[in-house]
Formats: sequence, C-alpha cells, structure tokens
Amino acid sequence: MAVDPETLRAVMRHWTTGITIVAARDGAHVHGMTVNSFTSVSLEPPLVLVCIEHAVRTYALIERSRAFALSILREGQQAISDRFAGRETENDDRFAGLKTFTAVTGAPILTENIGYLDCVVVAAHPAGTHTIFVAEVVAAKVQNSGRPLLYYNRNYHSLE
Repeated sequence: MAVDPETLRAVMRHWTTGITIVAARDGAHVHGMTVNSFTSVSLEPPLVLVCIEHAVRTYALIERSRAFALSILREGQQAISDRFAGRETENDDRFAGLKTFTAVTGAPILTENIGYLDCVVVAAHPAGTHTIFVAEVVAAKVQNSGRPLLYYNRNYHSLE
C-alpha cells in the first residue's frame, strides 16, 4: 500500500538540502526554477541528475533543448530561491533584473552563486509526475566563496 502524498511531503520536509536554480533555454525562451532534488551521479563520466515536474515550463525547455544549467545558491539568496519557486511566478520572467551568463550550452547561469554546472542531458527517465534527467557536466566552476543556502522543514537555514 502506497503512502499518501501529504505523509510523504511531511517526512521529506525533514531532509535537509541545498538549493539550486535549474535553468534552460530553447531559442528565445528561457525559464528557471528552484530545485533541491539534484545530486551527483558519477565523476567519470561527470554526471548529475535533477528531477523536474512535467507541469512546469522549465521541464518543457529541458525536454526540447536537452540541456540545463544549475546555479548553487549561497546564504543570503533566499529571495532568489523564493522568486524561482512556486506556481504563482510560473509565468513570470524570473530572470528580470538578475545578472546571468552562459557557458557551453547557452542555458542561463546566475552570476551570483557559489558554483555552477552546465549540463547536457544523456538520459531521461519518466517517474510519476516528474522526469529524472541524467546529464553530463560540460562546464563547472566554483564561483564565489560563501556558505550554501540550506532548506529544512519549510525554512531556510545556515551552517553553524
């Protein structure tokens, strides 16, 4: 018997994660979203994965472009995390007023971050309401010093 969604959500709130902005570009269309379902898969070849819900704009852009970039947020960037999260801003230009650059794939990377990964999708695995995108890292860099922005039980936290 499966666990109901609210129980799973309540338990997963107690898993501490870092915060990334996943962004993609398909031609003139650009969008990004806050993601904490991201992890390293392999060092050789360099692979990571993200899980993206089918109903969001970023999913469609990754599906079409087969590429994305991850900007890892640092302490003090809660407002950026909030801007890129939630359904109420799904149709907004979330990048308005923010400085970005590109590396290899053309996906936007936030200039203010503690590190970034630029990635090309090598596999996509549908899983319920999401797709697990496995991607090869084609560019990466530690950008700025600082501590990561952490998320736990519906609040932002800092390393002590």
